[in-house]
Amino acid sequence: MRARYHFEDLQRGQWQLVIDELPPAASAEGVLSEIEEITNPKPKAGKKALTADQQQTKSAMLAVLERVRNECSKDEPVRLVFEPKTSRIDRDLFVNTLLAQTSLESNAPINLVMIGTDGRPAQKGLRTVLSEWVNARMGIVRARTDARLKKVLARLHILQGRVICCDNIERVIEIIRFEEKPAEVLAKEFNLSEEQVADILDLRLRQIANLEYERINKEIKTLEAEKAELEKILGDEKVLKRLIAKETKEAVKAFGDERRTLVEAAKKAVVEQVVTNDPVTVVISQKGFVRSRTGHGHDASLMNFKVGDDLLVSLECMTTDTLVAVASDGRTYSTPVAQLPGARGDGLPLTSFFDIDAKTEIVGYLAGKGEEGVVFAADNGFGLKCRLSDLFARVRSGKAFMRPDEGAKLLAPQVIGKETPYLACLSGEGRLLVFDLSELRELRGGGKGVILMDLNPGEKLLTVLTAGDTGCIVSGKGRSTVRQKTLVKADWQQQFGHRARKGRPLPIRFAAQMLSAIPTQAAGGGEAAAQEEEPEPTLF
Repeated sequence: MRARYHFEDLQRGQWQLVIDELPPAASAEGVLSEIEEITNPKPKAGKKALTADQQQTKSAMLAVLERVRNECSKDEPVRLVFEPKTSRIDRDLFVNTLLAQTSLESNAPINLVMIGTDGRPAQKGLRTVLSEWVNARMGIVRARTDARLKKVLARLHILQGRVICCDNIERVIEIIRFEEKPAEVLAKEFNLSEEQVADILDLRLRQIANLEYERINKEIKTLEAEKAELEKILGDEKVLKRLIAKETKEAVKAFGDERRTLVEAAKKAVVEQVVTNDPVTVVISQKGFVRSRTGHGHDASLMNFKVGDDLLVSLECMTTDTLVAVASDGRTYSTPVAQLPGARGDGLPLTSFFDIDAKTEIVGYLAGKGEEGVVFAADNGFGLKCRLSDLFARVRSGKAFMRPDEGAKLLAPQVIGKETPYLACLSGEGRLLVFDLSELRELRGGGKGVILMDLNPGEKLLTVLTAGDTGCIVSGKGRSTVRQKTLVKADWQQQFGHRARKGRPLPIRFAAQMLSAIPTQAAGGGEAAAQEEEPEPTLF
């Protein structure tokens, strides 16, 4: 149900929206109260700040609405006036914003439980309701017509007896006067039925003498015509349906009133946000506060954070992309990047966008349009390949996607790029396996996955990395410092194998813990990019 409205043009190209009629259960005061709650919201119970939805709704309303006035009076029971922020605002956008956010448009419930032709109550669709009503109406009209036909036939039978009486009026009067059993004599002499004899005997002699032959014949002709029409109705279903339609129209004309609600096809009002495709950097802190900053190439570590908080990750993406958070239990959460707060302030906690349990750990963040390939892996050596769009969740509570075995821990997901067609897997015993991602089939519905790397009993998969032909950097701990080695050319090619194999030991003398991509400049340096192990530091 939608309010009825019109636009009033003012001077200097200005205009305003006037609401004339409100839906049932809506009131002018209620609409004003809703506008106040939207433009001046309060934090929800248990929250210190406004949620992202509240801020987004507030911004959308204040962007188009300047003020609203209640001009209801005795002469005009309903008159709500809405003034736009500027006359250049699209009128349809202005109306849709108000309809979508207030009770100016609402749903009217209808109870479709009815007692059907079988005598039992049930919930039925409009088509079924109308079909059963038509069938019931056809049965009623057919029974009514049949009952009328029986009366007509009975009357014709009586009149036929009276015609015989008129043709033999003197003899009939004589029999009635002088015979001891006139009924038997009349029936036998004139071949009359019991009904016809009873009708004649019920008449007084004066009435019999005054029977008018022409009047009787006229009534017979009228009844014969009605009989033919009734038999036609009962014999042809199309004629019966035309009669029902005619009677229905006559009933509507006699008892119906004008429709008070305009019925026309229309789509539900929806506020469509126009999002420009601009570069943006999403910044997420260690304590789970998220914000976005326009443009790319920012050093997010220089941004201000709350006391005791610091940078966790920054993602360069576009405003039309979607941010995905992957939890340790395999659930995924998503929200449009355009809905994230700006760089001013400390941002909003992730719980403003997702219903995440306090004990749930986020193992990775991704951002993109949805067509990007993603690799999931667990420390038990299982994993799968999917698309980023497969991780998008429709609800705040997220979507169950990766389902690792009990006790297995999910690792940070990796994005598959055009220049990173391989997957590098590092085991806890220092073995590295690199294989082509074409060997890993897509499981767009999620699940446990398949074996990525064959592990020894008790061994864990430490990390995975999507890589290219340039190699990768292996980092770990030596005796007293962090060590790293860049694998390129021969060292890198030596680690290649096939999925579900054990891999080969790394040519290093420290405990490998992490894999990372080679920076672009270093990757282009050829032989100079290959870094040997740094010598072990000494105490003297």
